[in-house]
Amino acid sequence: MPHMLENSAIQLEINPVLARWSVSSRYPNGPKIENIQLNLGYRRGRRYKNLLDVWSDYSLLESAEFQSAHGSGKQISLMINSSAEKIKSTITFTLPTHHPLLLWKISIENLGSQPINMEGIELLSAGYIHRGRKGPNGRIIFPTSGGPNKIRPKGERKSSHPLNLAFFSNGWQSWSRSGSYRATDQYLQTHLGFLRAPLVKNAQTPNPRQSGMFASDMYAVLGDQYSRYGILCGFLSQKYHFGSLESFLGGSSPALKMWANGDGARLDPGRKMDTDWACIQIMHLDHPDPMAPYLEAVMREHDLTPNMSSGATSPTGWCSWYQFMSEDYIGRLAAEDIQENLGSLRELKEQLPLDLIQIDDGFETQIGDWLSFNQGFSDGLEPLAKEIQDEGFSPGLWLAPFIMHPKSSLANQHPEWILRNRIGSPVNAGFLWNSFTRALDLTHPGAQDYVSEVIHSATREWGFAYLKLDFLYAAALPGRFFDPTQTRAQVLRSGLELVRSEAGKDTFLLGCGCPLGPAIGLVDGMRIGADTAKRWNPYFKGIESLLKKEVSLPSAFNAVHNALTRSEMHGRWWINDPDCLLLRPETKLTKTEVETIASVIALTGGSLIISDHVPELPPERLNILKRLLPLIGKRPYILDWFDSTTPERVQLDLDGPTGPWHLIALFNWKETAQDKNLNLNEFYLEGSEEMYARDFWGGKTYTFLHHDESERSLTFEGVPAHGVVLLALRPRYPYRPQYLGGNLHISQGLEVTQWHPHDKSIEFDLERPGHSVGKIELALPGQIESASLNQTQITWETESEGIYSFHMDFNQKASVKLRYL
Repeated sequence: MPHMLENSAIQLEINPVLARWSVSSRYPNGPKIENIQLNLGYRRGRRYKNLLDVWSDYSLLESAEFQSAHGSGKQISLMINSSAEKIKSTITFTLPTHHPLLLWKISIENLGSQPINMEGIELLSAGYIHRGRKGPNGRIIFPTSGGPNKIRPKGERKSSHPLNLAFFSNGWQSWSRSGSYRATDQYLQTHLGFLRAPLVKNAQTPNPRQSGMFASDMYAVLGDQYSRYGILCGFLSQKYHFGSLESFLGGSSPALKMWANGDGARLDPGRKMDTDWACIQIMHLDHPDPMAPYLEAVMREHDLTPNMSSGATSPTGWCSWYQFMSEDYIGRLAAEDIQENLGSLRELKEQLPLDLIQIDDGFETQIGDWLSFNQGFSDGLEPLAKEIQDEGFSPGLWLAPFIMHPKSSLANQHPEWILRNRIGSPVNAGFLWNSFTRALDLTHPGAQDYVSEVIHSATREWGFAYLKLDFLYAAALPGRFFDPTQTRAQVLRSGLELVRSEAGKDTFLLGCGCPLGPAIGLVDGMRIGADTAKRWNPYFKGIESLLKKEVSLPSAFNAVHNALTRSEMHGRWWINDPDCLLLRPETKLTKTEVETIASVIALTGGSLIISDHVPELPPERLNILKRLLPLIGKRPYILDWFDSTTPERVQLDLDGPTGPWHLIALFNWKETAQDKNLNLNEFYLEGSEEMYARDFWGGKTYTFLHHDESERSLTFEGVPAHGVVLLALRPRYPYRPQYLGGNLHISQGLEVTQWHPHDKSIEFDLERPGHSVGKIELALPGQIESASLNQTQITWETESEGIYSFHMDFNQKASVKLRYL
């Protein structure tokens, strides 16, 4: 007899006779997944076995109300016995009452007298990805009629069709690509094999090469671009296992599989192993925040609270890496370099109120030997950290505590701490620092003690309040661990728990090169994309053209791509780190590309770190940085997140004394200049049909006066390659004064702290760090009679009918008064 559960969004049906279960949307014409299969892969000795494909002996343990971190709801638990294999499996399904989610997990208990090794726990299989399954095969069905769509891709079809399907893939770690794929696309992956794959690819996540076949880590979205429905499948945590997903869009119907990586971890007699909670969310792809129910469930699972109160929570500062280390990881950093930039930033602090001075790679004698210093830091780091703090900045330090160079003293003195493979050779941690690196086995007590000593020294003895922890994936590489009962996710999470415990709750921890799931709740910030670089495209040792498709290699484009596709994590799981903004003209980046990178950083709300030699930065480049401060700090809407290879349309809603407005960005990722069209119907806008739009970088204001909905568009001709049109969009009210923006701050409005309109006059206040010189624009219902800035008369210019510009020159605060006829 089938068992049923439902909430307002999802209906669950479990059929024990078939050993299958189904999920249906309760939205009108919503999608469904039928006859989902489970599986358990394990080894007993040398024999590989599967379980859970048939439930020959099951019992209903519980069907009741429950209370958890996700509130109240309904729950069903089924116990499945395999007397022949002496394994008991318990499957628990829960439907929270107030969240549009289905949650489920599997618990495995070894009832035998011999240990077993877990290979994979398959929590969902629907449709054919790989042949060979028994019984009725599941299928995924999307509606054939259009859903509540707002934005549709070009070339859409008018019925449900495989070519309408797309898949959003999340990468394994910081540098791994996240983004959407169409059914005809090919999965983007590294082609550098053992040189690069250990860094960016989960060892148990597939590397599909067939068009229409894709993989993902932790979560993914399968959706239909015509009906505008999507199905998110993922895990609420990776405390116990890394979770992998695979999808095939090239058949008559889509296929999806999701499993927990067993990693060969040993399950001893009498012991249990639980998966993390798996999750299904059915979404409208065009909802302004489509993944919010899942992302917030992850927050509840880790007892996190939103951190979106202000941009001040995101770090701002300076980092030594991109100025003083070459692209080949060969350093020339010395304490004097830090001190010289510290002096310049101290002098500029009123203009550029940065918080952080971070010392990056180059201080240590060798990667792994973190407690000994090279000649450039002969006095160690403690005096330098104190000097930074005395100048009013927070001292930060880069460390890579889980990886080592084979020539390090650590590797030579403690070979027993090195993670090794089945034949006893060191595991390849990737080709870095011109060598094949080694990983620490963090289940070894000696390695744990060393990590504790390093973190204790950096924070408690040297005085660093900010740690950038890099190459953390090394702890999660497959190998023969000292403790064979732990999965790779457990090893990494316990290592991060050790770091957090030693550093203390007040130390800001930034994860980098880090698998995302195990770090949630343990780090304050997370790098969410590849390293940036002095070039737009990937480049290494004179090679560029062959590396263009290396989506995880350092490059400015790879960094901004993930800053957009992972922007929804910011303020929920951690503060996003989009990597550094390189301002100096000496890079291979054009001024247009620098403006684009600055726009992405500002719009996505994460940290803002520069990495230039500050004493040599020209004023016009420093002015770009100044216009980004203080940080906006909010998450945007990524409107085409599911429809574009790299998102091209971004919206950020703001509010202030002048009223609400929108920041709209149109990106040109092409290699040549392109016309970009702003269609107001493609954005989440309310209010007047008439709008003002001021271009921040171009400095021009446009007016939309069209009353016909089909004509609410504007074409920007010849947007440069890798360029952006960044607009402040406001409803037009012709009978009252309006602030339209300017070039004082990239928000074009947050600089206004007071706004008091009167009859035939207006008074307002501006506030900016230090000395500000720039322009603002206002729309007024009459001709100006007089204007003053801090009680001094100023002039104005007429930009177009009813729109006036004013030159601003003030220190910190400005009081502006205007009278008009």
